[in-house]
Amino acid sequence: MKNRLKVLRAEHNFTQAKLAELLDVSRQTINAIEKGKFDPSLPLAFKAARLFKLKIEDIFDDEQG
Repeated sequence: MKNRLKVLRAEHNFTQAKLAELLDVSRQTINAIEKGKFDPSLPLAFKAARLFKLKIEDIFDDEQG
């Protein structure tokens, strides 16, 4: 799964630690998602979408379309 989390984080001047705090996950989770080593749960994807005021599909892409 591709995602724009790192780009969005940079645009908002969030560190991985700050984004992790805002999404109530560990910094390691943010790192793993950004590197494509971990796919977020649906609740986490919704939280991220609400935080950045975007649709889930504007952040995460399953690469199948």
